[in-house]
Amino acid sequence: MSEPVRIRPFRPGDEPALMEVCLRTGDAGGDASDLLEDPDLISYLWLLPYLRLAPELASVVDRGDGIGVGYVLGALDTVAFDVAAETGWWPEARARFPLDVAPADSLDGLLVHLLHHRGAPDADLVTRYPSHLHIDLLPEVQGRGLGRAMIDRLLGQLTDRGSPGVHLGTSPANTRAVAFYRHLGFDEWGRDSGGSVVFVRSLR
Repeated sequence: MSEPVRIRPFRPGDEPALMEVCLRTGDAGGDASDLLEDPDLISYLWLLPYLRLAPELASVVDRGDGIGVGYVLGALDTVAFDVAAETGWWPEARARFPLDVAPADSLDGLLVHLLHHRGAPDADLVTRYPSHLHIDLLPEVQGRGLGRAMIDRLLGQLTDRGSPGVHLGTSPANTRAVAFYRHLGFDEWGRDSGGSVVFVRSLR
């Protein structure tokens, strides 16, 4: 890349490029493009709700020409975010992806089920670590310190807003991400109901 890569706030119009990032990192950090019949589905679960409901906590890795090649997203209060999403996001997403849109035994079907059946977060987890985050970077901008910089940026925003702690989940198959979070000082909490490794970090 000839232009300087930079981190900037999310702005409307970034969605298509960030949806591509979400898809290309959606298979435990690898490309999920060949795994889904509808490539938009994964973004409706783990990207677009945050851009709609918490855009002020979204930051973008810009490759230098305005195109996003990575992002970090967050919610200050997981419980409040979930409540807001039940009226401000999931009805629209469920209309876009009805339960019968894909075979139940396909990956699309599994994700549609998750979209329609949102589980409650662990009460102890969200009491102690109420905020949560998601981060994804395309391979071509990994290994430059951008992941750390984006996490630090978001943790600063959450701290400034009074959060006592943050959590995140990642696939145990994504060994690079597991090592990354440990390196940044996150502690392993355990596994969630879907088998993801949950990491936590105090902000006090």
